[in-house]
Amino acid sequence: MYAIIKTGGKQYRVQENDVIEIEKINFKEENVKEISFTEVLAVNKDGKMVVGTPMVENALVKAEILEVAKGPKIIIYKYKSKKDYRKKQGHRQPFMRVKITSIQA
Repeated sequence: MYAIIKTGGKQYRVQENDVIEIEKINFKEENVKEISFTEVLAVNKDGKMVVGTPMVENALVKAEILEVAKGPKIIIYKYKSKKDYRKKQGHRQPFMRVKITSIQA
């Protein structure tokens, strides 16, 4: 059984016990250990594919938060020749590592 979920502007194909990295989600509460994805686009259960229009009704994917961290540093360097223009900027994208615990459809 697998599902296709949408989060952070991206789509992920997930099964139970999969570990994926998603865009960081900000919560109002502190110490949140589990999240639920309600935007389920498709579910494959026992070889039968259920595709939503656009979302599958009553489908839910639960995940456990393993880690919240930042990705590798990316350097952005802008330069224009003969104009004495140089600009250096770095960026580290925050992400969440989650483990899929259950798929309900």
